Formats: sequence, structure tokens, C-alpha cells
Amino acid sequence: MVYTFLNGMSPESILDSFPVLTLEQIYGAITYYLAHQAEVDAYLRQGEAEFAALSQSLRERNLLLHQKLTAFRQQKLGATRAPQPNQS
Repeated sequence: MVYTFLNGMSPESILDSFPVLTLEQIYGAITYYLAHQAEVDAYLRQGEAEFAALSQSLRERNLLLHQKLTAFRQQKLGATRAPQPNQS
């Protein structure tokens, strides 16, 4: 929820993305974040670093799979970016 707030979404828009929360809970979370911004930001950075380390570890352990997935992703992106022939 913090990331959506940091990306500029209003509490009402956040509610659309997190319908299990109430608007009161969203405002409470934003208030908590603003009051404890340094701690929350540090916590989020730590989580991002742990995720990056785990991703790297999995990439190294499954190198062939990672290479195949990367090639597929590039192929798929290339296909969606390819110019469409003119329909005359």
C-alpha cells in the first residue's frame, strides 16, 4: 500500500486497488507511514535487497531456465513491437 501512495495514488484510488481495506484503514496506514517514514523506508529497502539477493541466487541455481525465460520474454517483446504490415 505504501508503494501505491508513493506513486501518487489518492487514498480513494488505493481503496479501489485494496478493496478489503476501509478508507479509514488506508488513511491510518498513510498517517503511520508519514510519522515513521525513515523506519518504513528502511524496512522496504531491506525487503527489496532480500528479494534481489534471492532472485540472483535462483538465477544462478537455475541458469538454463533463466536463459530460456529471458529469451522467451525478449522474443515476445520483439513480436509485440514489430511493425504491423499495411493492410491495403
